[in-house]
Amino acid sequence: MIEARNLVKRYGAKTAVNDLSFTVTPGHVTGFLGPNGAGKSTTMRMVVGLDRPTSGTATVGGKPYAEHRTPLAEVGTLLEAKAVHKGRSAHDHLLALAQSQGIGRRRVAEVIDLVGLHDVARKRAGGFSLGMGQRLGIASALLGDPATIILDEPVNGLDPDGVLWIRTLLRGLAAEGRTVFVSSHLMSEMALTAERLVIVGRGRLLADTTVDDLIASATDRPVVVRSPQAGELGRLLVSAGASVTDVEVGELSVTGTTAERIGQVAAERGIVLHELHTEKASLEQVYMALTRDSREYTTDDEPQRADQQQEVAA
Repeated sequence: MIEARNLVKRYGAKTAVNDLSFTVTPGHVTGFLGPNGAGKSTTMRMVVGLDRPTSGTATVGGKPYAEHRTPLAEVGTLLEAKAVHKGRSAHDHLLALAQSQGIGRRRVAEVIDLVGLHDVARKRAGGFSLGMGQRLGIASALLGDPATIILDEPVNGLDPDGVLWIRTLLRGLAAEGRTVFVSSHLMSEMALTAERLVIVGRGRLLADTTVDDLIASATDRPVVVRSPQAGELGRLLVSAGASVTDVEVGELSVTGTTAERIGQVAAERGIVLHELHTEKASLEQVYMALTRDSREYTTDDEPQRADQQQEVAA
């Protein structure tokens, strides 16, 4: 279990983490999400003792990381895939880590096979691609067979087979009762991998919930309508106070009303409907709405707010 209590981290006048509290429990993959600059990496570094909190505490298994006698057997981490001696082979990098913790050579061979690096185990890590470096970092995290796994952006650089592999691996580790804490910017992958989410923005906690509950909390989900009389229907809905956007010829996206009300309006005017359904919100959509006011870096051409949709022309 990972517990953060009132964590604060300041760098001069900059507050990177601001009174952040959350708990990551065993048996689930917990995604750690937030915009760039939200404090995710800083928080992970404080959890494993690489940064000292300005105030507050972070513990793993009930203790600060530094108090564990055999940390690799308690906590496996991947915070920077390139943090290896470039002149060492993958095998020798893992062997050096293993010997520092009293871990045998057999375990080194096991994790090399587990992450799919058997064929390049004797090659220098400095020549590895980003994806191979990620696999080596994951092997390092799993070397001590830890109860807690903390991974920062482990999917970066992996091909589709690798993405599927890491997804299956993480869910399998959680099913064994381990604590799995993973940061990512890939919302579609988090929707498939994680069961719980901790979302931060500007160093503060924005949400600590399940994926399903977060998506279910979405409000004003658009209604998709397809009709050969889409223009007429759109004008009627706009006059009734709805916001209507042309998706393509004969298809509308409608907010500010319900599918039931749209169906009633169409029936009253004899308008034929070919499709009518309320869209299920995606994790990406809910995340973007939740973090809209917490982004430090934005561009002028980012998607506009939902309430700025263009109305169908009369």
